[in-house]
Amino acid sequence: MTENSPTPRILVSGETLVDFLPERPGPLSDVSGFERRAGGAPANVAVALSRLDETPWFWTRIARDPFGDFLADALADRLPDRFVERDPDAKTTLAFVTHDESGDRAFSFYRDGTADTRLRPGGVPDDALAELEWVYVGGVMLAADPARSATLDLAERASEADCTVIFDPNARPELWPEGGFAEAVREMLPFADVVKATPEDLGMAGFDPRELADSADLAAAANPPDAGDPAALAADVCEEGPHTVLLTLGGAGAYARSTADAPWGAGSTGHGGYDVSVADTTGAGDAFTAGALAALAGGEPLDEALAFANAVAALTTTEPGAMTALPTRDAVAELRDS
Repeated sequence: MTENSPTPRILVSGETLVDFLPERPGPLSDVSGFERRAGGAPANVAVALSRLDETPWFWTRIARDPFGDFLADALADRLPDRFVERDPDAKTTLAFVTHDESGDRAFSFYRDGTADTRLRPGGVPDDALAELEWVYVGGVMLAADPARSATLDLAERASEADCTVIFDPNARPELWPEGGFAEAVREMLPFADVVKATPEDLGMAGFDPRELADSADLAAAANPPDAGDPAALAADVCEEGPHTVLLTLGGAGAYARSTADAPWGAGSTGHGGYDVSVADTTGAGDAFTAGALAALAGGEPLDEALAFANAVAALTTTEPGAMTALPTRDAVAELRDS
């Protein structure tokens, strides 16, 4: 960040890790070659925001091993380092990615006592939060302490500081072999203003994606994708405290609902997405989050934020990798104009 750069109004918090992308589709046991890429949902969101001209602060903890050096270098040219911590006593989280012919992927994590799990409460002081407008937190950080405590502490203090807190549950069953994901999500929801999730995330968190809503405003929603299910899910999550829910629906696009407590007002809207040639869906949800956050932080209405976020996500799927495939605002505008 240069002397003339504006002070960030967004803080992103969470893991930075190394994704190993397969040389071809198929199960992990059949893939012999992988390409190393910087990743982690929060890291992807932070870098995506910088690509969209909304550079945030990024609170993360990176090992001082060779993989950690690789990650630090990947962040250095994109993000300010004020809240980037280095851990001399831990290794780097590794995630081996596999995907099928359609680009859908699965993960195998190596994350026992790694640097990102050792994030501790208080790394972002109250005076820094007082200068911020938005704080993003992700669900992977809730899978291990002390990172879980640090993330909950940050969200609670951000809420008290009148920041808008956006939460992505980001369900990864491999990280919760003994359960507890639903309880962790319910513990976070009272501090969250905006939730971005998939139906699968919410199903693992204990919500019923098949439940149909019966309220008149949801029934009258403007062409929500996939009938009532997204509307019902969004309504159920809003009952837990958040004023806005953004649901990503894969090839069906996305759906959003907000209550009267939202700065952009009550409403619901759907967007069918964009037709692109998919190479890899890794990081698409993170790109969507960054697009929605950049648009909402910029004062855009909910329907425009949803359309913009879908375009950012769609472009990210056209190239392999997450962080390296993130688009600029110009690229997003070109897709939306085509």
